[in-house]
Amino acid sequence: MDHAALFGQAIHRRRCFQLPGYMTLAEIGFDGPWVSPIQIISGNLTGPMLITKDWFDAPSAVKNRKVLLEQGYLPGIPFNAVLDKALSLIGLTRRDIYITPVFKLLPPKRSHSIRNADTRASFQAVTQHELLGRKPIAAGQDAIRALEHFGIPHIPTVHPSARGLDYETRATLIAKAFEKS
Repeated sequence: MDHAALFGQAIHRRRCFQLPGYMTLAEIGFDGPWVSPIQIISGNLTGPMLITKDWFDAPSAVKNRKVLLEQGYLPGIPFNAVLDKALSLIGLTRRDIYITPVFKLLPPKRSHSIRNADTRASFQAVTQHELLGRKPIAAGQDAIRALEHFGIPHIPTVHPSARGLDYETRATLIAKAFEKS
């Protein structure tokens, strides 16, 4: 089966996945031809794959609807500033890569702690079907734990929003992970 067909199956799986306490993309008006809206810009099915914790929380997604539906991400926030810097260090753009969250639902608030069992359920139901033979870069402990739990070979790195490190250090570590992919 080709990548586009497998991607279509992952979209279908995401549409079917639900857990109590979390919103689906459809429930807040973000359903579309993607597994995660970040793929509006970063959905290269053959490019390096970056797996992160989640895409956004429900209230922030609703508040920033216009820009998120245009770009799939919110420019200027630490996560995106660091990721853009990392990509520029290695001569890539967002269109060259594939980004997906390990957790496909929307938490009820920003920086919400997601139970490991919920992250694993999301990975098993949806995210594993996006791998398409790639060795993903796991950004942050949530992504690393999920991939380790399922025995998926990956390249671990820091989360772009990791606390305790400056932007330059985070960007450099993430760039090095992309170079290994």
